[in-house]
Amino acid sequence: MNPGDRVGLELPPGLGFSLELAASDRLCYSASAMMDASTTHPSRRDRARVTRLRMTRAGQRVFIARGYAGARMADIAAEAGVAVQTVYFTFHTKAELLQACYELAVLGEDDPRPPVSQPWYAAMLDAGDGRAAIRLFAEGFSAIAARVALLDDVVRSAAHEPGALQVRSLNEQLRRDGYGRIVGHLSSRFGLRAGLGQAEAVDIMFTLAGPATYRGLVADCGWPHDRFVDWLAATLSQQLLAPGAAY
Repeated sequence: MNPGDRVGLELPPGLGFSLELAASDRLCYSASAMMDASTTHPSRRDRARVTRLRMTRAGQRVFIARGYAGARMADIAAEAGVAVQTVYFTFHTKAELLQACYELAVLGEDDPRPPVSQPWYAAMLDAGDGRAAIRLFAEGFSAIAARVALLDDVVRSAAHEPGALQVRSLNEQLRRDGYGRIVGHLSSRFGLRAGLGQAEAVDIMFTLAGPATYRGLVADCGWPHDRFVDWLAATLSQQLLAPGAAY
């Protein structure tokens, strides 16, 4: 077994699209911060952040191009322009690097904040009607899905790889947990469709607002991003909300 294939993923709680992910220093370094660091006198910590981001970006490219099984840590190191020992020192295992790639995709680089700290989430909670709240969710989710969808394909296709399976299972459960909190908010504030329980509502949201759905309609079927947002908002409103809350 190669070191990069080892299992034993050690992750802090609340990762993935759990809607509670903290934008910690170890996670990523924004593009603007990278530029600032390169034009001043970056500290050792700043340089480590920049190197971590470069390796994570390289990991995303190599995973998407070669799949989880085909991506070697040496290939990722070469893509990032660092020694392979640096990749192992930073991420320890290929599964941990894959998780870092997920985190970077969820948070983005320009303003790396967890979804609950992003403007769309606060606006969703403050919305005065259910349809507006779901529209804001659809916009926020779709922006994340556009970054995550191809990487999610890599993980879905590597279900036989224990490390990739662990990463996927973790993030899918946390996505479901996050959706549970959103459905709870919709239910308590606006009311769900008659006969629809919260557990079933979470199942519907989990299926429709998933990276695979985004990829299927946008990448495979050629839908524009905005059309997907419109469809997701309308479909979730119809499927989840009581009539009075949706209009």
